[in-house]
Amino acid sequence: MTTHERELIAPIDLCVEDGSSLNPLARGWSRQPLHRANLHGCFGQNKKWDYWAILAGDVVVSCVYSDVDHIGVADVWWADLATGESGGRVIVTRAGGGIELPENPGTAPLSIERDGFTLDITDDESGTRLTAAWTEADGRLGRFDIRVALPAAHESVNVVIPWSDTVFNFTSKHQARPAHGELVVGERTWAIGGLDRPEAWGVLDVGRGRWPSEIIWNWGGGAGRAGEHVIGLQIGAKWTAGTGFTENGIIVDGRLSKLGSELTWDYDWHNPMRPWTISDPGGQLDMVLTPNFDKHTASGGDTKGSECHQVFGTWSGRLRTDDGVEIEFEGLQGFA
Repeated sequence: MTTHERELIAPIDLCVEDGSSLNPLARGWSRQPLHRANLHGCFGQNKKWDYWAILAGDVVVSCVYSDVDHIGVADVWWADLATGESGGRVIVTRAGGGIELPENPGTAPLSIERDGFTLDITDDESGTRLTAAWTEADGRLGRFDIRVALPAAHESVNVVIPWSDTVFNFTSKHQARPAHGELVVGERTWAIGGLDRPEAWGVLDVGRGRWPSEIIWNWGGGAGRAGEHVIGLQIGAKWTAGTGFTENGIIVDGRLSKLGSELTWDYDWHNPMRPWTISDPGGQLDMVLTPNFDKHTASGGDTKGSECHQVFGTWSGRLRTDDGVEIEFEGLQGFA
């Protein structure tokens, strides 16, 4: 089933020339990142970030490099899903503190070195290298060095979510990108991908936009193999409702089937370790996530705070591509 959403096939500016509002012609989605995020002016309203996660069997690694005008944030996090151990570190800078992101994602290195913390994200035609070093709260030294491949012609979900002409977000979501490397914390080393190891997959979330003051956001993804096929799952909900666009898609062997319908999410916010069920009203996707780890974060109060459950586990279900290929899958690494 072909989505009703408009597909873009050529580079385009996200905003009008002075950066004050959304370019009407930028509304749409693409299979590769095509939007230039020329977010000039409107200080205090702009949010820009690159978020990476690596799904590697019992190991999850993530890093964030973000600029939200008033502050910059760099973050590394890891978890051993088998033992429940986790760690990492966060660095916060004031405005102008050296955290900057390019208008076109992946076209300039992202780097910070401060207070014993380093994070570097560098891209080339074959993929992305993620390196970081930090000190854990208990004094142990941590580091990772991970390479995320970008296979030729591998497609991603790139879409503008337009709440209005002045409140909007461009997102670029990548799933099922092969990864390998290592994570070291103290005396312990985890191999990421490679021989005799579970396959590892890179996930990228790029955000460039101006957000409403309050939002509820579901996001999930996953990757793995089903027979001879490599599957990537990209799903979202709630934050896109009513805009005419979604961030939903199925990637099979690098080819994207874009889902234009809002998906149905069934989960228990107060008991997030229960199964999460996702279904597409168009019948192209039905699946269940069985969680085994909940990354729960909360900040602020009831009126200005935020709260997040990010559960990791495995996806099982079935999908149908735009070409009519039906695939059943189980045990795909993922999160919601």
